[in-house]
Amino acid sequence: QVQLVESGGGLVQPGGSLRLSCAASGIIVSIYAMGWFRQAPGKKRELVAVISDSGITNYPDSVKGRFTISRDNAENTVYLQMNSLEPEDTAVYYCNAVRWTSTIRHEYWGQGTQVTVSS
Repeated sequence: QVQLVESGGGLVQPGGSLRLSCAASGIIVSIYAMGWFRQAPGKKRELVAVISDSGITNYPDSVKGRFTISRDNAENTVYLQMNSLEPEDTAVYYCNAVRWTSTIRHEYWGQGTQVTVSS
């Protein structure tokens, strides 16, 4: 059974920082493309960071330079360091794992963790 468990969300003031964690069980994160998505009320879920199985990272312009995704293979955990947070970053943040084997797409989601940026 695959589980992705996010933690680290909470309330933070504008300009502050948070580090989200995604602890995985049932999969090996180093062979998956691991991503962080977010969804604000009334908006579509959007990708905010991804790290490939080879360690290549990518970010949308909205978070580039402020967010950093990383992976600890020994802990089988993926992190999202978020700095200079803005009220627009308020959303539920979800961990995602994707891997293709032959023609089969394997995809898993965590339950989400709330991030609220407000003074």
